Amino acid sequence: MQLTSDSGNSIPKILQPELNKPELKLGSNGAAVEELQKLLTNLSIYTGKIDGIFEENTQKSVKQFQRRVFLPENGIVDDKTWQALYTGGPVNLPELKKGSRGELVKKVQRILKSTQDYIGYVDGEFGAITESAVQSWQVRNNLPDTGIIDEATWRTLSQIPQYM
Repeated sequence: MQLTSDSGNSIPKILQPELNKPELKLGSNGAAVEELQKLLTNLSIYTGKIDGIFEENTQKSVKQFQRRVFLPENGIVDDKTWQALYTGGPVNLPELKKGSRGELVKKVQRILKSTQDYIGYVDGEFGAITESAVQSWQVRNNLPDTGIIDEATWRTLSQIPQYM
């Protein structure tokens, strides 16, 4: 199977760890940066010139993409960021459910607040109110209303514009 930079074609999960792409950051340049810029353009995130130069506009776009797919927003394109770019969505995220806690729960609560599904405090505690908000989101997006954030729910959540 040939790998392409067309973000419309996702790479099978078994191939994801074998991408062997270089780490890219501010100051990087070359064909890999050009590929990055094309992937970000295909996702409607990068609108700059595709020139193979990783400058501030490219870094800003990478951070925006990382926020969208729930990765640390450091502007560095590492293995996980490459995988997410090729799949066009979040990768390797844990299942969240009642009793879960932490930063990812806070991110979900903020996102669901922006959609008016969540009315509670952003506290990082996945309780009954968060579960109900997730179920509401799932119903509106034709997903099974389990109240559990699984891979399909992560993917739909990643489509919400995030201005955090």
